[in-house]
Amino acid sequence: GESAAEPPIEEIADRIETEPSAAIAEEIATLREELAGLRIERDELESRLKRKQAEFQNYKKRQQKQREKQKARATAAIVEDLLDVRDNLSRALAQDESADIRDGVEATFRGLEDVLDGQGVEPIEPEPGTEIDPTRHEVLLRVESDEAEGTVADLHRPGYGMGETVLRTAQVTVSEGPGSGEAETGDEDQWDVSASETKDE
Repeated sequence: GESAAEPPIEEIADRIETEPSAAIAEEIATLREELAGLRIERDELESRLKRKQAEFQNYKKRQQKQREKQKARATAAIVEDLLDVRDNLSRALAQDESADIRDGVEATFRGLEDVLDGQGVEPIEPEPGTEIDPTRHEVLLRVESDEAEGTVADLHRPGYGMGETVLRTAQVTVSEGPGSGEAETGDEDQWDVSASETKDE
């Protein structure tokens, strides 16, 4: 009796061959359409990304050119201001050798100071007793001094800064404190080299 309730083998075979295969074929067709759509979307995204990358590179180039132009304009403005200083010095030197040119040189010096001030340039001139700052001070020599050990004993050459930038460090001597009168040994050659290099600048 059980065998009569079961569908015939032929009917099962027909179902396997028609129903599932039609459903699978339809699903495959749908997946292929979706895949084609995804490929198109991917290609569009890749194309947009390449355009954005090219735009960004062009933007960076434009910004770099703009910075270079601004720097060139700023440099030209500074040089233009310095030309007046040069002209004043040239006029002073062109005077008769017996002429007193001190007043003219002082006026020219003040003009140069005005140019530097206008550019935000400030001198670095540590007072004796100031703590050493390696980013702003260059130690030339260690000397006996009444100043506290490790502080500035004397200023040799002023430095200059502009904003947060140190254009030139101040050259200083550093105190070893009051001594016995004996000269320092050991590092003398090192300091002599620094001093001689400074003279060449």
